[in-house]
Formats: sequence, C-alpha cells, structure tokens
Amino acid sequence: MTLRISSNFDSGAIEVLSIDTPDNIRLRLRPDQGVDGAAPFCQWFHFRLHGAAGQGVRMVFENAAEASYPDGWPGYRCVASYDRRNWFRIDSTRFENGQLIVEHQPERDSIYYAYFEPYSLERHLDLVGRADASPFASVSNLGATVDGRDLDLVTVGSAGPGKRPVWIIARQHPGESMAEWFVEGLLERLLDGADPVARRIRETAVLYVVPNMNPDGASRGNLRSNAAGANLNREWREPTLARSPEVLLVRNAMEASGADLFLDIHGDEALPYVFFSTAEEVPGFSDEQRVRQARFVEAFQAASPDFQTEHGYLSGRFKDELLTLASKWVAHRFGCVSITLEMPFKDNANLPDSLTGWNGERSKRLGAAMLNPILAHLAN
Repeated sequence: MTLRISSNFDSGAIEVLSIDTPDNIRLRLRPDQGVDGAAPFCQWFHFRLHGAAGQGVRMVFENAAEASYPDGWPGYRCVASYDRRNWFRIDSTRFENGQLIVEHQPERDSIYYAYFEPYSLERHLDLVGRADASPFASVSNLGATVDGRDLDLVTVGSAGPGKRPVWIIARQHPGESMAEWFVEGLLERLLDGADPVARRIRETAVLYVVPNMNPDGASRGNLRSNAAGANLNREWREPTLARSPEVLLVRNAMEASGADLFLDIHGDEALPYVFFSTAEEVPGFSDEQRVRQARFVEAFQAASPDFQTEHGYLSGRFKDELLTLASKWVAHRFGCVSITLEMPFKDNANLPDSLTGWNGERSKRLGAAMLNPILAHLAN
C-alpha cells in the first residue's frame, strides 16, 4: 500500500519533505497560516499517516529546533490515535541534534499523530449546542472573526441585583487545545442541575464563557495566531477590528457587564505542571486584590491535586508587554481577581500518567474542579 500523509482537515498542519519508506519520513513543522501568508510561529502538528500498518515508522521533524518553544521538546511524547477519540502517547519520541524524532509501529493503516489531543470545530459546535439547550444557559454570537466565523459566548445565569460577573475565556492560542477541553468540563458541571456547587454559583453570579477565542486559528492548524497573524494574547491594550476582532468583541462585552473574576485558560509547551500566572506585577495592584487572589489560589489547591504553586513563570517575564495580556489588562482595568491558568503539553510531573500524559480528559476534570474556587471567591 502506498504511504501517504495528509493534513487537509480541521486543525491539520505539517509539511512533508519525503516519504519514500516508513523508516525514513522527513517532515517540517508548518508555520501558522493567515490570510496574508505565514505568521512567525510553529510547533503545532496534526496529520494522518496511511499505509504503514505493522511497519516500523521513523518520522523526523527536521526544523524542531526552530519551533517557537524548543524547550518544549525535551521530555515531550507525541500523541496518536486510530479513531480520533482515544489518544495515547508515543514513548519513543526524542529530541536530539535539533530534530524531533518519533518512532512507532502502527497497528493499522490509518493513524493520526498530533502535538496534543485536538479539540475539533465539530466538538465545539456540539458543546455550545448542549449549552444552548440547557435551561441554565444561553448562547449568543459576539460577532465575526477575521475569517467570518462566529465568536460564541455561553452565558450561564441571568443578570440581576447582586449577581456578580465572572468571565472565562479559552484558547486565545489555538494550538493550546487543552484549554477548550477544560471549558467543556467546566460547563458540563456548571450546567448540572444536581450539582450543589454549580447551583449556588448560578444563584450568585452570571458567568460569561468564551470556549474558543480563536476559531480561525484552530481550524487553520495554527499554534498561536489568528487569521490575521495576530497573537491575541498580546492585543488586549489596543485591539482593532482588522487585526484582532476577537479581542475587541470580548473586551466590548466585558465593558458592558463588568468583571468580578476573570480566568484565561492556556497551555504551556515547556513546563510539565499545572500553574497560575497571577497579577501582582500589574500597576495599581491593590492589597484587596492580593488577598482575594491568594484565597482563590488556596481554594484551587484544595480542589485539585493536579494544581501546584511551586513551579511557574518567573517574575518580570512579560516586561513592557504586560498590559497587552488578557489577564493583566483585566486586572488593571477592573481591579478584580484576574488569573491565567496554564496546563502542560507534556504531562503533570506531580501526577504522571504513562499512557496519556496530560490529555483532554484530565483537562476536563480540572475544569470541573475550578467551580470550587469560583464558589469560594463568590462567598467573600
């Protein structure tokens, strides 16, 4: 059977240099794609290999050292699936001499390989459809993306006297698909009529949830950029309709509702931990914000053993671009608890799983656990 690699599907991305034999497949990570050509980011890959059942496959990603985050390769294991539902890790993945090498013997002729477990547009549409069918939620369209896709907003609860606005956004960086898995788990619990934590949250707050801030980038198979080539998490200070409509639309909606709590959900390529990037570096960060932020962090530690505070970003990492980031801009603008959550592309080193590493299901469980600190926050 003829060997073939394809990626012309939702979130597909790879460049094939040669595929003469299964044990000598040469690949390149493809740069992010936009309406005006390539953007200066690459790391995400997602493709289908056909015709290699029972054979030893050796795939070499020759430009891995030129990826946006080469520190993400040591300790990384590629993910694979035969049915696009059950994903597993390839142990024989290694980074050497500037190349990512994946060796595997597929059991079937059709197999998918990816940087992380994908979250498809179809699954997104199913998620917002279930939310819209719930008696506790509604779905609205904030406007159009660069490519003309809908920017979906799920609103849980209804505004009223004393109801506090909570904003949760995910997947500004489209290749960080664990972020939308997280939102799926959060929404499933939040819309559960039998869950007492969810019920109390719905009684005291209105939650505005954007499951996918960057549907264009997700469908195009991009790591970090939208269809205009913009890194949305560097657009919050001065978003524009032409370059970053997704940020502008969400910011406008947030100005109308206010924000008492803001969570921005992400993934980190290099660090094998779940951690927060907090807001104490933001100009004007108040003592009250510090106390409320510390309470939130403590409540999340109690809610999930997957979360930790020992490992994370070093102070001063973002420098002059600080207020271009979503959670930093929101903390500055609204004076509320405003936090970025990071999950690993690799595994959680504190609770490793040899079969799956960090994956979609674990991200969903973490999303469900987030309801506990949200309720604790609303109680103060």
